[in-house]
Amino acid sequence: MTNFHISFGTEVADALRDGRPVVALESTIVSHGLPRPDNLLVARQIEQAVRDAGAVPATIGMIAGELIVGLDDAQLTRLATTDGVAKLSVRDLAVAAATGADGATTVAATSAVAASAGIGVFATGGLGGVHREAAQTFDESADLVTLARTPITVVCAGVKSILDVGATLERLETLGVGVVGYRTRRFPGFYLTDGGFDLDWSVESPEQVADVLIARERQGGHHGGLVVAHPLPADEQLDPALHDRTLADGLARLARDGVTGKAVTPFLLAHFHSATEGASLAVNVRIILRNADLAARIAVAAVTRRVAV
Repeated sequence: MTNFHISFGTEVADALRDGRPVVALESTIVSHGLPRPDNLLVARQIEQAVRDAGAVPATIGMIAGELIVGLDDAQLTRLATTDGVAKLSVRDLAVAAATGADGATTVAATSAVAASAGIGVFATGGLGGVHREAAQTFDESADLVTLARTPITVVCAGVKSILDVGATLERLETLGVGVVGYRTRRFPGFYLTDGGFDLDWSVESPEQVADVLIARERQGGHHGGLVVAHPLPADEQLDPALHDRTLADGLARLARDGVTGKAVTPFLLAHFHSATEGASLAVNVRIILRNADLAARIAVAAVTRRVAV
């Protein structure tokens, strides 16, 4: 695992030193994933959800070239309210540090930095994945390759339904990334409870996930990441008919406007927010808060299980 030059927030440093449960959180959702001023409010709610479940939140980001695990509220506010915050994947971290940038870490960068810092559980909304038309564009999120080489557990609501969900699951299998459903044998589709694909494994409790993590450690750590797919309850998902109409219209707009590469996901998410009159944003917030709670309970169970054995 790469050793990054990391500064730690006081609360996180103390928790890691004392062996208390810590949950990593990304900052891209703060700077790029949610509109202002909701982004800062939700970022604080996410951290509080982790605390309420008994763990310490470690939101990861870059301030003036300094990579920080455990942003304080002033730093979080800076990333949430400042224009021009860079979106940082793993490949961007060194350049951003050398140029003194403010940056928000993606799932890939957050996973890599968290694992390097000794944090084993990470909560996010949805993974990146294989984009539609990837056979022509080769457009695939760095999240997948990073998880293949990073021993971290990611609690998410599957992959964003704007992606090619089936191809993403195939890539995760090829890359050796474990995927388990949380109380389900169906892979969730982010806004949707059911993304349309079966899963081989499911777990029923935070303690069972913790047992998987301990088993992985006992096997010598010869594993990459583990995805814990945590679906929304059916009565909290985005209306499926509205979802399908909005997605079809968004994909047509992509083709019409020639949007490609890194611009695709923010374009489609903004379209969902506008076309659903904010309903998709409300679903997005429910997803991340539920995942933060579950990730914290997994982290607590892992610490308790390790002490017991």
